[in-house]
Amino acid sequence: MRLTSFGHSCLLVEVADLRVLLDPGTFSSGFEQLRDLDAVLVTHQHPDHCDPDRFAPLVEANPGARVLLETQTADQLRDGGLRRDVETLTSGTDVTLESRGSALTVSPVGQRHAIIHADIPRIDNTGVVLRADGEPSFFHPGDALDAEPGDVDLLGVPLNAPWCAMKETIEFVRRIGAPRFVPIHDGLLAENGRELYLRQVTNLSGEVIDGLSVLDLADRKPAQA
Repeated sequence: MRLTSFGHSCLLVEVADLRVLLDPGTFSSGFEQLRDLDAVLVTHQHPDHCDPDRFAPLVEANPGARVLLETQTADQLRDGGLRRDVETLTSGTDVTLESRGSALTVSPVGQRHAIIHADIPRIDNTGVVLRADGEPSFFHPGDALDAEPGDVDLLGVPLNAPWCAMKETIEFVRRIGAPRFVPIHDGLLAENGRELYLRQVTNLSGEVIDGLSVLDLADRKPAQA
């Protein structure tokens, strides 16, 4: 598995000879140049996870890519004029991606976005687990910390958001128990703040998870998992 960050929560996952892009949003850059994608996945409709202006050109430039969207996101993009067949992500219903003789299982998990404030209506959020034979498994939660992905090798950990506090992030890492994690959802953080969040989550989670390690993609260079 090879991961490349395009900032915030947008990751290119190259696994089992497939190229899957996750959450191409407004706080991310460079993903619009990607070609030969096998799938584009979106966990929820917020612009920092799905940029409505750049999404349609991205999928039009990748005609062979399957477009897998959380249900409300799919409805929103269709209403906005998206002219592509899309598939919806439904928690508990696996999707199999196949290309060049390889297969990847996408397992949607979770249903609701974390609470931002009582006065802000909640939307849906569907995290995804990627699994392929002989490869590490990876869970991208989107904007929620309550899903149950099962055992995974690599965890996407939101470092900072209006909907969570550091104590909740740490308990999330402890609960999932993955041996490695990659920090995501960090687009609101300055460099010093990001370093602080990452250090605290690593130190406090590492007391519980023996041998916990971090795969930090802040420089956006590809990294092996």
